[in-house]
This record gives sequence, structure tokens and C-alpha cells, in this order.
Amino acid sequence: MKKSIRQLCFSACLVGAWLTASTWSGAADWPGFRGPGGTGTSPEKGLPVRWGPGEGLRWKVELPGRGLSNPVIARGRVYLTACSGYREGRLHVLCFDAATGKKLWERQFAATGSTVRHPKTCMAAPTPVTDGNAVYCLWATGDLAALDRDGNLLWYRSLVGDYPDVSNQVGMAASLALIGDTLLLPMENAGDSFAAGIDKKTGKNRWRVKRARDINWVTPVLVNVGGSPAALFQTSKEATAYDPEKGTVRWAFAGEKLSTILSPAVGGGMVFVPGADLLALRPRQDGGTPEVLWKTGKMRAAYASPVYSKGRLYGMGGVALNCLDARTGDEVWSQRVAPGPLAASPVLADDKAYVVNELGVTTVIALGDKPKVLATNRLYEAKTVEDRDRILATPAISGGAIYLRSDRHLFCIGAKAGR
Repeated sequence: MKKSIRQLCFSACLVGAWLTASTWSGAADWPGFRGPGGTGTSPEKGLPVRWGPGEGLRWKVELPGRGLSNPVIARGRVYLTACSGYREGRLHVLCFDAATGKKLWERQFAATGSTVRHPKTCMAAPTPVTDGNAVYCLWATGDLAALDRDGNLLWYRSLVGDYPDVSNQVGMAASLALIGDTLLLPMENAGDSFAAGIDKKTGKNRWRVKRARDINWVTPVLVNVGGSPAALFQTSKEATAYDPEKGTVRWAFAGEKLSTILSPAVGGGMVFVPGADLLALRPRQDGGTPEVLWKTGKMRAAYASPVYSKGRLYGMGGVALNCLDARTGDEVWSQRVAPGPLAASPVLADDKAYVVNELGVTTVIALGDKPKVLATNRLYEAKTVEDRDRILATPAISGGAIYLRSDRHLFCIGAKAGR
């Protein structure tokens, strides 16, 4: 009986945490990869629509090294990771004041794992996650650290020290997620591959499960079916939902040619699994195999994950943002964006989509039954390929501002503080 009560209370806490992340009715925070719950959406209103080089910026700061990780924002502070030095062996965590861009603190660590990588990525590829009181950082080297909001080290782990057979052949890039007091850790690779639930207070494993040995960059997302939150991990052959407390399998879907880069989207009681075809799944409350509602080949993006909002699914297909009816998979519209390579995922807010390409050009699209391009904003004018301050990180939204992170800078786009 006591065990049942404890489980019920824990489930209620998880549901509360999931609902908070999904509906975001509180402070305007952006706590992890693709924002609250990994949804890629924000309830913010009145966001900037137009900006340019030296125009419309709240502030701009220079960074000590490269990073694909997104900025995360909570309680007026912006956290970011970076890497620098010989073979990117120096790992950075930085904290800025969201209103002014003033650097509040910076901490550095020495990498304990391999820094081998593909030229596209770097060691600061995984996005950190924050609960407002602490920030939890993972690097592609397998280094994992927790610091409080003032930069004091709470705990630190060398995952390659704990698991020496972890392999980093091209640079791991999957990000942490947080549900309740559990950090969801994706460590899928060609060596000792696993997923784990980490106690955020101690850094110790709550659970650890073996995963297929495969190079995989998919970030876990939160799924809620029948009031039971689950942690969804995806590989090329399976999407698996785990109990966040125990690591037991809630349900699984076996597929072929599922994406090893794009993260799933969740909404309307469905899970949208990207791959060679994007699949719309309806999980079953009894833990059985999810039903395939529809599939489409119209969202075959290289890096950008799909986003669900208000009964519609948005995702990149080539140089266009596509909008589908989430119930049927039928195309509602397709809108071309500014040309150029694109790695960042689109984000939605205030009935608008923000799509930023690697050249620092953001296309702002008004959503609806018919799309409308409101602006095409450039952060800078590149004179040569070498001058390009590339943007591969997904934008973050918080406090009436849009945050864009490039190879060398962090930009905060919005009205100056106090205006």
C-alpha cells in the first residue's frame, strides 16, 4: 500500500512537471533543447519581427569557442556551453544576465574523453538543461557537470571514466532532458551504448539501460499518455518510451530508417517520428505497439526537427517550411525560406515561425491557413566563406527576446532593458 501511494505521488509530480513544461504558464523560461518539454514552441507575445546588423539587438557578446549547443534561460540568466583549445579539449560553461548581456561567471573543465569529431560539429554540441536553480551540462567528450546558478560546482562525472568503452567517432550531439528530479542522458554510440536516468541532485544513476550500438544524435523527448509521462528515446530502428523513475519500457515501436539526428515531436495524443518517412503514431495506454496513423515523405530534413502546435505539424523539407494537418498528414501549405544551408530547428511563437539558416538569416513566417513571410532578417553580411559566423544552434525565446548563438557570438534580439 505504501509503495502504491509513493508511486502515485511520484506519478502526480511527473505529470505536474510535464504539464508545466508543455503549457508553460509560469515564467518565460527556455530551460533546454527546443524549450519547455522539447516542444520548440513558446507562448510569448510581441516578439521582434525585424532586425539587422547592429539594429534591433538588445546585446551581443563574444564567445570563447565554438558550440552548437543552444542557450538556455531561467530566472533572468542565460547559460551556454562552448569548447576551445587544442582539439577542443577545453570545455566552457558561461552565464550571462538576460537583460544586459553582462557575463556573470564562466567555468572551465578539461575534457576527459575523445575529441574526435565530424567537421560539422564540435565538443559543445549537446545543449544543457536548467531548472532555474542549477544548470546541467553535457559535452561530446562524455563530461557531465552540474553547477548552481552562481557557478558553484555541485557534482561532476567523467562518463568515459565510468564506462571506458564509450566511443566518440564523429562527435556525440544528443542533449540532456529533465523530468522531475531525473536527468535523461542519451549516450548512444558505436561502443558502450546506453540511456540513463541521472539523479539531478547527486549525479548518480537512477537507472541505466543498454541501447543499440549505433551513432545517434537524437535528443529524448517527454511523452504523456493517459497521465503517465515517459521518456522517449529514438534510434534508426526503434522508438522506445521508458518510465522516468525506473527505466522500464512503457512501450516501443520498431521501424526502419528512423532518423538518427532529428528529434520526435509530440502533441494531440500523437508522437511524430522523423525518418525516411515521418510517421504519426498513437501510443496505447496498455503499453501495446503504437498505431501508425499516417506517414509522409514531405519532411525529410537533414538536421531540423519537426514542431507540433495547435493541431498542425511544421517541419523542413528542403528549402521550405511545410505545414501538415496533424490528424491526417495532409499538406496545408509549403513556404520557401531564405536560401542557404540550415541546421537549426524552427521555433514557433505568437503564431509565427522563426527559421534561421547557417548564414545568420532568419525567415519570419506568419502562420495560419495561408503563410506570409513577414521579414527576412540578416545578422551580418558575409564577404567571404571564411567570414561567415555560422549558426547551427536552434533559437531560444524568453522575456520578449530571441537568442541566436553562432560560432563566435551570442545575440539577444529585442528591445533594450527598461524600454
